[in-house]
Amino acid sequence: MSTETKKKKKLFEKVPHTYFIIVMVVLFVWALTWIVPSGSFDYETTVINGVEREVPVANSYHTIEKNSDNRVSFLDFLTSFHNGMVDNADLIMLIFIVSGAFFIIVKTGAFHALVAATLRKLNGKEKPLIIVCFAIFATGGTLFGMLNEFNGFYPLFVGLGIALGYDALFGMAIMTLGMDLGFASGIMNPYTVVIGQSIAGLPIYSASWFRVIVLLVFSATALFWLFRYGKKIKADPRKSLMNGIEPRYSFDKSELEQYVMNGKCKLIILEIILGIAVLMYGFLKLEWGTTELTGIFILMAVIAAVIDRQSPDQFFDDFLTGCEHVVFGALIVGVARAMLIIMDQGQIVDTIIFYGGTAMKNLPSAFAAEGMLILQTLLNFFIPSGSGQAATIMPITAPIADMVGLSRQVAVLAYQFGDGLSNTLWPTCGIMVSCGLAGIPIDRWWKFFAPLFGLLFIASSILLFVATAIGL
Repeated sequence: MSTETKKKKKLFEKVPHTYFIIVMVVLFVWALTWIVPSGSFDYETTVINGVEREVPVANSYHTIEKNSDNRVSFLDFLTSFHNGMVDNADLIMLIFIVSGAFFIIVKTGAFHALVAATLRKLNGKEKPLIIVCFAIFATGGTLFGMLNEFNGFYPLFVGLGIALGYDALFGMAIMTLGMDLGFASGIMNPYTVVIGQSIAGLPIYSASWFRVIVLLVFSATALFWLFRYGKKIKADPRKSLMNGIEPRYSFDKSELEQYVMNGKCKLIILEIILGIAVLMYGFLKLEWGTTELTGIFILMAVIAAVIDRQSPDQFFDDFLTGCEHVVFGALIVGVARAMLIIMDQGQIVDTIIFYGGTAMKNLPSAFAAEGMLILQTLLNFFIPSGSGQAATIMPITAPIADMVGLSRQVAVLAYQFGDGLSNTLWPTCGIMVSCGLAGIPIDRWWKFFAPLFGLLFIASSILLFVATAIGL
């Protein structure tokens, strides 16, 4: 290879700083507010499954004249980053507190002992463990819509990925792909399927058998991609996408041999299991959110420190060290939020929805489902909330489905695929929190996930075609 070719290759492989990429996207969105007309639907309050939600009134879209209220100035662009930090303060604090608390727990050695014991029992049979863990997260996502509830597990699985001889990204992917693809398939997901079907006037949980097939297809595709990546790393560690990046949490396989699951470790693991059980109950039965999650994690860290006989000084030193490790990922959540703040101020979100929906009316029925999938995928960048997107878009796409001869069931499928799959792609979505907690630069995740997203998008298109063909 010539010197000139090497230089070109090196230049091509150089990825801009993650913050630079996102700031450029925010700048692009700011420019859009000066080009895209401002507009809005009229909204009405509707009770959906006992919850009041604001939904747009059909055929009520109207343009709004550009004025001082919706004209986003350059100063507004600059201050959007501060406002993004404030708006996403709950998620930023979640990352800091969970990481600080978990760092204290990890320092006790209990998780090292647990991983060591697991590896000894596996005796080289690691794939079944990975598949079982993936299935657990997928089940939580598809049945209960669980995402943030699993956040505390990232340090453990990042460390496990390294201990198994892979890398930190591999460990994160076990969790992220499992829960996000489970969420996307949505067999009984209360945040997407239930709301979407309710607005579309469909029986709740109808066509669940088809969503089971969806989950199996998505899971098989993801596991194929995950094991393919893992095999490449095992053959040549230099091919790891994390090559050159110091992992935040690591369990060295050779060092793990010295850890024994003694009484102290068992107590700490037990209190962690109880803490997670309390969290699950709170999320499912008591309507807890991220605030309660941080409180329980602080309690778990305190109990673990007491069992480990840590001094108060050591406790707080370790907590701050854990927080220091996630500054990059935590603050980027606020930076990414700036996009939504600018679009809301410019009042262009409803305009994008209106023109996207109008374009669907002109598509042949054979392609309408695919068009809806593309529209929903793009909209998830602007409305990164499953329930929020359902309440916003389903009142528009359900009647469009009737007009083009498409079933409303297929329209709901297109919505949940577009919302769920892109959650793991767009920087405005939850993937930023996942990368922040796992210590994975977002550009490394994109390198891993972008080709897989292409495969999943093709699979989604085929599934929608099948659903349309069988008259679902």
